[in-house]
Amino acid sequence: MSQTIDNAFSRLLEIMAALRSENGCPWDREQTHSSLRQHLLEEAYEVIETIDEGRLEELPGELGDLLLQIVFHAQIAAEAGAFTMEEVVRSINDKLIRRHPHVFGNVDIKTADEQVVHWEQTKMKKEGKRSAISGVPRELPALLRAYRIQNKAATVGFDWPEVTPVWDKIQEEIAELREAVDKGLPDRVEEELGDLLFSVVNVSRFLRTNPEDALRRTIEKFTRRFTQVEEEFRRRGQSMTQAGLAELDAVWIAIKQQEKQR
Repeated sequence: MSQTIDNAFSRLLEIMAALRSENGCPWDREQTHSSLRQHLLEEAYEVIETIDEGRLEELPGELGDLLLQIVFHAQIAAEAGAFTMEEVVRSINDKLIRRHPHVFGNVDIKTADEQVVHWEQTKMKKEGKRSAISGVPRELPALLRAYRIQNKAATVGFDWPEVTPVWDKIQEEIAELREAVDKGLPDRVEEELGDLLFSVVNVSRFLRTNPEDALRRTIEKFTRRFTQVEEEFRRRGQSMTQAGLAELDAVWIAIKQQEKQR
């Protein structure tokens, strides 16, 4: 099995090198680390979409597309004399062993929460970081970035002991947002809305729910139901823009009830 994987991976590296060679593909030869940024992001999101939709039979292909991006970057770097694919693999091997001393060493870690704390503290020591919340990419979606930053802050004790005061904080932020709206202060409205969203993310941590996943699921639910509303009005030969809000809402509620009965 190991030999088979080694052969397949070696073949992938050979193919990538050929594509980048003098007689290779013009498009592949033109690519740089910067030009591939968006492709890397898109492939990662396609993997996520495949997982979310339960299309596991398509997952090997999507993971292969994502792996190609890593191999592509490594080949570009190797040509420039920066690093090789072997260094990429060796780096993650070393990191996994270093950050799991309870598996590869004699450190006693019993729970996932303990592992998260140990992981972050080890990163700070090893990488010489001055801040517990550093290392969260700015390019992450805002909800996910907030979630990761809050988790990192919690590893050094900057966290509520339980969820009750977090609920109170949400109510406080709602009141401050409404006050800013009532006073007609647009800059403060944006700030207070951000504070409210940040507090909602904090609740999600205590509920052990990823806010990015939760919002994505709600967006898909709204999209599904809204398109069904559109289909219903097409079936009636009626335009949604000509229907009143009460009629639109009645169709929406009927679709929700139908989903719950399935």
